Amino acid sequence: MEKAHGFILRKLVLFVAIIGILTTIAMPAYQNYSRRALFSRLVLAVASRKVAVELAIQTRNPFALTDLDGGSLGISANVAVNETTHGGEVADGVITMTWRSDSTDLDGITYKLAADGITAPIQWSKGGSCLDKGLC
Repeated sequence: MEKAHGFILRKLVLFVAIIGILTTIAMPAYQNYSRRALFSRLVLAVASRKVAVELAIQTRNPFALTDLDGGSLGISANVAVNETTHGGEVADGVITMTWRSDSTDLDGITYKLAADGITAPIQWSKGGSCLDKGLC
């Protein structure tokens, strides 16, 4: 009696089916992970504007949140969105960062931080379209 060697067709079909099922489960999870990892760049970019707003509140004594705008009280000037640059803006104590216009699925998604007032310690609340997409 000869001993059979190699895979039989049923084992090969089962193997391919298992790989297909794992791929359909893993790919969406990986895509969401990679989108969140990319978007974290924008979240990190908020840090410098957040520190600038906090310093302006503590050292420049603004009368109201409406005094906290980009280009004033030591806060960096607003930057418009284009193909190569993420947009950054501070208006009335609200920091808004916008993903660059790069034709990806992140195009135009915003991340906002809003200061609760001008009395230290400053509390921040998150907002923007990134919340709906699960990115921030």
